[in-house]
Amino acid sequence: MPGYYRAEKQWDLVVVVDGRLLATVEFKAQVGPSFGNNYNNRAEEALGNATDYWAAFREGAFRGSLRPWLGYLMILEDSPGSTRPVSVVEPHFPVFEEFRNASYAKRYEILLTKMVRERLYDAACLIMSPKDSGQLGAFSEPCAELAFANFAESLVARAIAYARTQK
Repeated sequence: MPGYYRAEKQWDLVVVVDGRLLATVEFKAQVGPSFGNNYNNRAEEALGNATDYWAAFREGAFRGSLRPWLGYLMILEDSPGSTRPVSVVEPHFPVFEEFRNASYAKRYEILLTKMVRERLYDAACLIMSPKDSGQLGAFSEPCAELAFANFAESLVARAIAYARTQK
């Protein structure tokens, strides 16, 4: 897909119908041990990708398309490294209160919720799964707002709305 600040971005799922961009989804996963460094990289990447995507849309990169749907789905390892509280370093200014003693799982919840509320993404999903039983289907959804059902419902609603305009 074309970008605005870069030539192109390989999104994980792109839905194009009759030459029109309908939806785009980024899928990410994080398994320990380096939760801190990876969290910061994922946050910067997610924010940058959305900023680039919407600038490209604004500038007509997806010609003929109405505002597409943009989603972000994160699967995070459910482990002590992702769920224990993390300290913050504040040498010059205090961090926002919601980050104090927040685990990396909580920080992902904060990030994804804020990205949706700021309309950088239309929907986001946070799924946690233990490394040893995830392949057997074990998972949890730590935040109802970021549950897969909400994510899927939002995408399906966009598809239905598009289909109704084509009749």
